[in-house]
Order: sequence, then C-alpha cells, then structure tokens
Amino acid sequence: MIVVMKKEASQDQIADVSQRIIDFGFRPHVITGVERTVIGAIGDSQEKERLNALINVEGVERVFPVSKPYRLAARSSKEEDSVVTVDGTPIGGGTFVVMAGPCSVESRQQIVETAHSVKKSGASFLRGGAYKPRTSPYSFQGMQVEGLKLLREAKEKTGLSIVTELMSADALNDVLAYTDIIQIGARNMQNFSLLRELGKTRKPVLLKRGLSATLEELLMSAEYIMSEGNYNVMLCERGIRTYEKAYRNTLDLNAVPALKQLTHLPIIVDPSHGTGRFDLVIPMSKAAIAAGADGIIVEVHPKPQEAMSDGDQSLTFERFELLMQEIKPFVTAAGKKLVIKN
Repeated sequence: MIVVMKKEASQDQIADVSQRIIDFGFRPHVITGVERTVIGAIGDSQEKERLNALINVEGVERVFPVSKPYRLAARSSKEEDSVVTVDGTPIGGGTFVVMAGPCSVESRQQIVETAHSVKKSGASFLRGGAYKPRTSPYSFQGMQVEGLKLLREAKEKTGLSIVTELMSADALNDVLAYTDIIQIGARNMQNFSLLRELGKTRKPVLLKRGLSATLEELLMSAEYIMSEGNYNVMLCERGIRTYEKAYRNTLDLNAVPALKQLTHLPIIVDPSHGTGRFDLVIPMSKAAIAAGADGIIVEVHPKPQEAMSDGDQSLTFERFELLMQEIKPFVTAAGKKLVIKN
C-alpha cells in the first residue's frame, strides 16, 4: 500500500503514520519528493486491508494499493523523477551525465591518463573495473584491491567520481571504501543476497539489466535494494541477448521510455556493451538521448587494440572527444542539461 501525505504534512504527522504502519505489521519506507511525502507500507501481512483506515489520520491525503509487484520503484509511489546525487553531481531530473573509462584497470598510467582525457572531454564520472567477471576462468580477472586504489588515485588527481563493479559480498567493504557508485553487472542482477547487502548501505548503485531479463525482473531487483532502505538506485540498459550475430548484444532502447513510464529511477544506457562495436557507440548514444536516457556509460581506452578486455567496443580518446561534441545538440534537444565536472 502507498500512503500519500498532504503537502503541508508535518514531520510529526509523517512519523505518526509510520508508527501506525509498524503497528499494523508492515515496514514503512518514507520517500520524500519535491512537493509531498509518500510512505510505502511493505510486507505480506494479511492485515493490509486495515491500512485503508490511515485515510482518517491527520496529514494523510490518500491511500491506495500498488498494482505492480515492485512498490518502492514504481512510478505510482513517486510522481516526479528521482535524482541520485553523487559528490554534488545530480543524476536524473533533467540532467544528462557521461560515465567513461576502460573496461579494466590495467596500470596506473593507463587509468590516470584515461581519467585526465575523459574529464577534459566532459565526462563527469570515471568507470573502471577492478574485479572482472569473465566467461573464461583463464582470462584477466582484474587488479582487484590494487585496482581500487588506482581508481581512488585517479579521482584525487582529476576530481572525477568513481564507478566500479562489485561481484560478491566478500569484496563489499573494499569497494565501499574506494568507489562512489557501485555497479552491479548483468550476471549479478538477480543475486538477491548481494542486492540485500547493498540495500543496507546508502551507496549509489548502478544496476545493469540481465542478459535475458524482462523490465519487471529488473525493477524487482531494484526493489530488493530499495526494500532495505537504499533508494539511491539507477537502472542501466546494457543490451540483451538475441539471435542477432552482427553485434555483441541488442541494445533495447525501447526499454528507456517504457521504464520512464514504470519507474521514477534514473536510466543510464551502455552503448558499449549494448553493441560490442566501437563504431556503433556514437550513433547509439545519440539514440539513447533521444529515447530519454539520463546518461550513458562508455568504455574508453588509450590503446583499445592493446586492451586486456573489451577492446573491440572501446573508444580511443579522440573518438570519445568526438562523441562528446556530437551528443551536445541531442542533449539540448531532449531538454536536458549536460553535467560537466569542473
């Protein structure tokens, strides 16, 4: 059930309604919007019909059931778009951000050089993998904690916030210490125990869509994180597996406007993994903006031909500069503001 408070509702009234929800055997989740506060009542109690009585409580405007299996992530629980703020940089709510960097952190020179270059071109975030999920156990698995330290060094030198992937709960504390946004990759989208652990933190999460996941399954995974109290969740369309072999994955840009109808969470698009081809990254970035995305995450490497992973889909510094120049009119036409890190 969703309890919508009146615009003028006081903090005491919000606290009173939250306590009543607890007394009914549910967990209250308070979502503060620009104009009003919404309280989600989460639980499987048979007493849910009793929640309708909250309409008579002072400060309550309306009470209604949520028709979707995901509740906190649903657009009905929050009419305006959510904004996730990272180091003062807003993601969502009319802004457009660019996250860029190599698939894997390979050396100090590589990651620091890349950080300086992508910042100069206009990126707001540095992405880089310290732990790498690979199809083959014999492939490069990442520099792990040393890679995290190099990402932190790159941040100190450039001011770019860090995005890196978490693969297991064992590495959670290390990743929390060094990163600003935790990325959950496609293979871990339904690792529910890991999602619950992330929910107990307040660290922003970039949740990537699974290889064959439906939008509802993606939103249910977001719900796992949010149900534990972490509302700093962003969704990422990164391509799905189809029968087509001309490119690595099929970038499902239908998902962007569809998700905008279903949820208030920010939507990021990954045209690098979505296509697997560097020559498709720029046109699909433009298409993502036109579809309504709040940002893109792009792979950039100083020498893609020598990259230890995903070289085929990585942009050179020069191509990334071209991308940043070519997307600007698309961002403006979409009515968004391109966020550039000073």
